[in-house]
Amino acid sequence: QVQLVESGGGLAQPGGSLRLACTVSGSFVSSTNMYWYRQAPLKARESVAQIYKDGATSYAASVQGRFTVSRDTAKNTAYLVMNRLAPEDTAVYYCELNKGGLTYWGPGTQVTVSS
Repeated sequence: QVQLVESGGGLAQPGGSLRLACTVSGSFVSSTNMYWYRQAPLKARESVAQIYKDGATSYAASVQGRFTVSRDTAKNTAYLVMNRLAPEDTAVYYCELNKGGLTYWGPGTQVTVSS
C-alpha cells in the first residue's frame, strides 16, 4: 500500500524559508516521479515542482528560483525547500506520485506566510 505523508509546514514571515518533507512508503522516490502541488483557499490545486526518476527537476514560473525540490533515497523522502516566501505562497501543500496506474496523494501540510 502506497502512503505519502507531508510535514514541515507552518507559519513563516515574508522573506522566510520552510522545508517540506514527503515521506513515502510502499514505493520508492528513486524509481518514480514525485510531484508537489499546492491549493490556496478558493483556488484550484496547482503544480509547484517535480523531481523525475532521472533526477531532473522542473518548477512553476511562480516559484522558479525560490523553491528547490530534491529527494533522499536513503530516507525515501522528497523535499521542497521554499525560500523568499511571500503571502501568495500561503496554501496547503501536497505531494503526489503515480504507481501502477493509480495516483496517490498525501493529506497535505499547511503553509501560511504572514507577518
